[in-house]
Amino acid sequence: MSNEIRTKMANTIRFLAADMIQKANSGHPGAPMGLADIAVVLSEHLKHNPKDPTWLNRDRVVFSGGHASALIYSLLYLWGYDVSLEDLKNFRQLDSKTPGHPEYGHTPGVEITTGPLGQGVANAVGFAMAKEFTAKRVNSPTCKIIDHKIYCLCGDGDLQEGISYEACSLAGKLNLKDLILIYDSNKITIEGDTAIAWNEDIKKRFQAQNWAVIEIDGHNFDEIDSAITQAKNSDKPTIIIAKTKIGKGALELEGSHKTHGAPLGEDVIKRAKKEASFPEDEKFFVPEDVMIRFRCAIEEGELAQKQWNHLLKQAPYAEQNEALNRLLNPDFDSINFPEFWDKKEMATRESNGIILNAIAKAVTGFVGGSADLAPSNKTYLENMGEFPEGKNIHFGIREHAMGAITNAMALYGTIIPFNSTFFVFSDYQKPAVRIAALSNIQNFFIWTHDSIGVGEDGPTHEPIEQLTQFRALPNFYVWRPADASENVEAWKTALKMRKPTAFVLSRQKLKTLKPKRDFGDVSRGGYLIKKREGATLTIVATGSEVMPSLNAGCYLEKMGVKANIVSIPCFDLFLEQDKEYQDAVIDPDTKVLAVEAGSGLEWYKIADDVLAMESFGASAPASRLFEKFGFTVASIKERACRVLGVENKIVKIGDKEA
Repeated sequence: MSNEIRTKMANTIRFLAADMIQKANSGHPGAPMGLADIAVVLSEHLKHNPKDPTWLNRDRVVFSGGHASALIYSLLYLWGYDVSLEDLKNFRQLDSKTPGHPEYGHTPGVEITTGPLGQGVANAVGFAMAKEFTAKRVNSPTCKIIDHKIYCLCGDGDLQEGISYEACSLAGKLNLKDLILIYDSNKITIEGDTAIAWNEDIKKRFQAQNWAVIEIDGHNFDEIDSAITQAKNSDKPTIIIAKTKIGKGALELEGSHKTHGAPLGEDVIKRAKKEASFPEDEKFFVPEDVMIRFRCAIEEGELAQKQWNHLLKQAPYAEQNEALNRLLNPDFDSINFPEFWDKKEMATRESNGIILNAIAKAVTGFVGGSADLAPSNKTYLENMGEFPEGKNIHFGIREHAMGAITNAMALYGTIIPFNSTFFVFSDYQKPAVRIAALSNIQNFFIWTHDSIGVGEDGPTHEPIEQLTQFRALPNFYVWRPADASENVEAWKTALKMRKPTAFVLSRQKLKTLKPKRDFGDVSRGGYLIKKREGATLTIVATGSEVMPSLNAGCYLEKMGVKANIVSIPCFDLFLEQDKEYQDAVIDPDTKVLAVEAGSGLEWYKIADDVLAMESFGASAPASRLFEKFGFTVASIKERACRVLGVENKIVKIGDKEA
């Protein structure tokens, strides 16, 4: 393709983006205009089908700088995805297909939700890891069913974020050769020149992480083409450092931080169009010859997908197709879940490890790992090998990247991932968890050491507010099982819900509840363990607080107070049940006491009083801490009496009193 038509195509992108932002009176024109030349050449290399955005063997393109959404939407429209010119005109408007930052599942062609800087880089690493794992299972020496690239466009802001260092370090360690990072090095951020806060040698940084590095002029079409070609044939992950000018083509604003996050103004746009020989008074103008060249993506994509479908039929080994089918269609009913009724006590992190192994044995695409805590989290998959040949991923101490990486792995199409760390370190993962919830990504976050039960490690490692934080997150399901058996039922439910999910698990051993339940079940988020006729109180609890609450009910009954006992392993799911079910579990005619060793603010939605943590924890054996902070049978019984306004009497059951 001639550079003359490439220039015309790039200017088309520039002015579409500028017009979108001007009409919305909101947005970021600088990055789209600066990246337009790269976008044109990248279009020539991409393998994708605009008429089938879900084609498995497509190249993935991640726009880590999601604020450059005007570039993304312009390309999707020009390529022929289900994004119209009218959608471009409704940029950033209510209920449009073109929101301010790209959202997965909302706009066809958007691979993953980006915007929080740096996460897209980690997402790209996740897609590359998913590709590598899948290829190891379905490719043969003579037939590559999975054979594509992962491109990520990022900027200075992305590489300043710590998550990008975490993710790229892991990519280099795993030698993800199909990953190509295109760095828009315009040296501008909102506050001005990057030099005011940043002076890293990016080339040396990436070379130190085992990446191939190519430096180019990001406005030289031939250099861009040569760099992408070289990167596609690299035996390492590759970063293309493209030196660009933010707001390229915006006349006197070219290269200025003023183009980053504000419209250019009608006058500047008109004069820029005139300078480029575009109709200065026509908005959203796409020359016919430009449209023809961009829309070639449809014909080329459909042909590539047909050839791939033919390849599937011609795969030399039947097991290749069988392996791919198992990855694409996980059979959860084939899982041989363990039973724990005969266990007197077991930490839920321990039972969870056994459950993970059972799932991984049956489900080919169930893979994951821990942020250097597998022995403590109990997440190692026995005899299942190391990633990518095997299923165990060693993420290293990279919690934020781990969350974003597994988000992308979950969206790849063949993998159901899990990741794990201590619950208190979920704080490092929060931005990735939020994207999982926003995008409805089935990613399993496993968080152990769930409360003051951590014990001697003290308040720095004892989560207090985290349960409340994650329950406040829409479309996110937090499970805190009371015992091993609840844990099994929680997993059975969570796998089939296809929702972003967390398992919050104990370090300490918990006694196993009796199988008998008076009403309801785990699959509805909460159930009635013990129902007493004429009850005036309901005690609601989760996790390690369920058994002492159950025992407290027995002592209350001994002194003439009847209390129903409820376990709610998934608060979020329980609140989604109809009122009839909720009332059958929690009798509306009773006072309600909630008991949980966390901050517990959310329990006031359903409880009259909450026995919860009102401070940070402390360093001591777990049993002493539960005693100190009031999560014993005696303390729960005392609080229950206070709720009912009755005198607390000491009573005995056997040789024990409370």
